[in-house]
Amino acid sequence: MAIKIEKKITGYNVITEEDKTKSAALAAQEKLAAKAASNVKQVEDMLSRPEKLVGNTYKIKTPVTEHALYITINDILMDEGTQQEHRRPFEIFINSKNMDHFQWIVALTRVMSAVFRKGGDVTFLVEELRSVFDPSGGYFKKGGKYIPSLVAEIGEVVEQHLIEIGMLKKPGLDEHQQKLVTEKRTEYLAKHAKAGGDANEEGFPPGAQLCGKCQTKAAIIMDGCLTCLNCGESKCG
Repeated sequence: MAIKIEKKITGYNVITEEDKTKSAALAAQEKLAAKAASNVKQVEDMLSRPEKLVGNTYKIKTPVTEHALYITINDILMDEGTQQEHRRPFEIFINSKNMDHFQWIVALTRVMSAVFRKGGDVTFLVEELRSVFDPSGGYFKKGGKYIPSLVAEIGEVVEQHLIEIGMLKKPGLDEHQQKLVTEKRTEYLAKHAKAGGDANEEGFPPGAQLCGKCQTKAAIIMDGCLTCLNCGESKCG
């Protein structure tokens, strides 16, 4: 069949058998990629609730609540039976005899559980909760650590749980730093004892200041510097 060319020819290209093979191969690759994309499952689809979950329950008793709070965090087992097997939080419940905070606690646990089920990195919840401050003021818990709010202490519990299941690294000093802090603490308490003073229930001098880093009443003046006997933070570097 003859084709009449009525326009001016400005260029031409010869298609070889090799070009046809490359074109066919490229089309096949695109088809496979499209098929693979259609088979991708979203994380939230995989995190459907199984019949049985494992978890931990934590008890917190604060000066702002008459009764203790019991925080239960249940985990789902991911990649079970493989080398990548791990736990990740799936849902959270908070129970207490105190009904004063019932509404916002139920709302908070439902939102947190929804975030857990969504998948992805959920560790950001720790900082978000710990940064909540009570306008009426926070409180000190056993050990001398300052807690800015009840919500912040819930954040502390979530952090503890994420550390336990391996989603967060345990914060703290390395071996050398811990040894140095222990030596400084022992030295100071020994001098303090000779002067007739006693350590408080937490093991820190009664007049210790609040450390801006670890939020613990363990900062004292040592060698002319404000030094924390808990985390080693020093104003002199």
